[in-house]
Amino acid sequence: MEEKKFDLNSIIGFVLIFGILIWIMYQNQPSDKEIAAEKAKKELVAKQEAQAKSDKTKTAVLPVVATTPGDTVQLAQLQKTLGGFAYSATLPSAKESFTTIENEKIKLKVANKGGYIVEATLKEFEKFQKGSKQLVELIKDNNSNLNIQLQTTDNRTLNSKDLFFEPTLTKVGADQILTMRLKAGANEFLEYKYILKPNEYLVGFDVRSQGLNKILNSSKPLDLVWDLKSYRNEKSISIEKRYAQLEYEYEDEKYSSVSDGTAKEDTPEKVSYVAFKQHFFTAILATDKPFEKSKLQSDALVKDEKIDTTFIKQFKATVPLAFSNGEVDYKMSWYFGPADYKVLKAYDKNFEKIIPLGWGIFGWINQWIFIPLFGFLSSYIAYGIAIIIFTIIIKLAMSPITYKSFLSQAKMKVLRPEITELGEKFKKDPMKKQQETMKLYNKAGVNPMAGCIPALIQLPFMYASFQFFPSAFELRQKSFLWADDLSSFDAVVNLPFHIPLYGDHISLFPILAAIAIFFYMKMTSGDQQMAAPQQEGMPDMAKMMKIMIYVSPLMMLIFFNSYGAGLSLYNFISNLITIGIMFVIKNYIVDTDKIHAQIQENKLKEPKKQSKFQQRLQEVMEQQEAAKGQNKKK
Repeated sequence: MEEKKFDLNSIIGFVLIFGILIWIMYQNQPSDKEIAAEKAKKELVAKQEAQAKSDKTKTAVLPVVATTPGDTVQLAQLQKTLGGFAYSATLPSAKESFTTIENEKIKLKVANKGGYIVEATLKEFEKFQKGSKQLVELIKDNNSNLNIQLQTTDNRTLNSKDLFFEPTLTKVGADQILTMRLKAGANEFLEYKYILKPNEYLVGFDVRSQGLNKILNSSKPLDLVWDLKSYRNEKSISIEKRYAQLEYEYEDEKYSSVSDGTAKEDTPEKVSYVAFKQHFFTAILATDKPFEKSKLQSDALVKDEKIDTTFIKQFKATVPLAFSNGEVDYKMSWYFGPADYKVLKAYDKNFEKIIPLGWGIFGWINQWIFIPLFGFLSSYIAYGIAIIIFTIIIKLAMSPITYKSFLSQAKMKVLRPEITELGEKFKKDPMKKQQETMKLYNKAGVNPMAGCIPALIQLPFMYASFQFFPSAFELRQKSFLWADDLSSFDAVVNLPFHIPLYGDHISLFPILAAIAIFFYMKMTSGDQQMAAPQQEGMPDMAKMMKIMIYVSPLMMLIFFNSYGAGLSLYNFISNLITIGIMFVIKNYIVDTDKIHAQIQENKLKEPKKQSKFQQRLQEVMEQQEAAKGQNKKK
């Protein structure tokens, strides 16, 4: 019975591995089966676009006349629609105009109307593929809005995005400071201040009011609304939509994300930053003074990957700006840049938490082992070679565990004839058979569970790799052999049709990884079957292993066809190295004759003291045996 548990645990281990693979592939997939929900979502997007057009039309007909500020006739006309902020529409800046600030990394274009960023371009990165000559643009063509809803003391509701701000660009040393003021008078205004330093992705963003305590209704906070429709920037739409998420930090470094769906929203409190994250790029709004409450929404826009090829996600954040003594004053910042763990971590604002490294031990492995090791290697050698050397180091470090697992299989294989003999001797008494089998293990000094534990130890490293490689910004648009982008699939053949679950292309690295898995399982399955005799009433493990030999490579082939080439390369090299290690252990290190002699020698010695668990299990079996005997007497 005990070796039966060993067999079952081995199979359960494989099933768990496949379960993890399936979960990784589909954990972030949005549901597209509910037609009604999809229809409602499209109607909502259409309604929002119609409303935006309507707002634009209304704003365009505002009676804006750029004459002398303070003209009483003009003010009287504008006050009918703009109330206390009529003054802003009389200034020379009350026109469709823009101010650009830029450094070596980013270029920002800020509009007079609304005072917010209407273009955010990353100057060092190209979209889709290297050499496309199309820079990554996080904001452009009205895909993003920033608005503060202004409730006035005369019961008006105005939107800052519809009003004109007055720009002033200055320099303090190498820093560029752009001040945008929505004026209610010469010294009364709502101010946005953008501060851009050299070689930075982070932009200072201060929001404050001055002299508006009699104009704005300060009985409740102002609602700041930021929304963004994220553009597609990568070759693989399916992978980009899987890793695009609305992430946020709240309540003293707690961290979460918003799931996708129609009318799906989260309402966390004390939010310190909100990130509209794409696969490899992100826009973040952070605040020094946490927002007391918030409403965060994320919605998937890709329903058909052949049609929906422009936008990936619709993000929206609504946060309150609280008044203090009748005014608002918030020190905030924008981040427009790569979702690169090292770059984000350097800002010391916990931005790196938006990178999906996995929870618990998986995240620790990535944070403290994979990221530092791969970062060190890739700083000296090409990325493809770095992956190979990285894999070799990891597998060599895990080789003692592989050795322990194989040694346990070898010991079980040596004991198999005696276990089979006990099975025949106590065929009609399973309880007695179990007791005698445990005695044999104890006398021989063999732990039937020793082969499972090493396999379980390796599982966290396997799962950590599934999180690390798809999130590794360093691999983006880095080529190796036939793969022109290690962060995306390495298609060698484009199919004229789409295969469900597989795709419309054939990637080569997943094929090589599948072949390596096939030979690895072919190599090890025989030893596992020999180490585990068939038990009466239990599934035929030999047949199950034969099935797994073909199922495992097939799953690798299907699920990894659209994943990044870097992950498939890692799995290919990993299995090749494992085959080599197993070959060396089997043929040059583990001697079956010596193991047999050692086991026979152990039998002559006094049995090892049983663990508390073994003692308890022995007592339970003895009690059950005694109860069975009493029942027979009755």
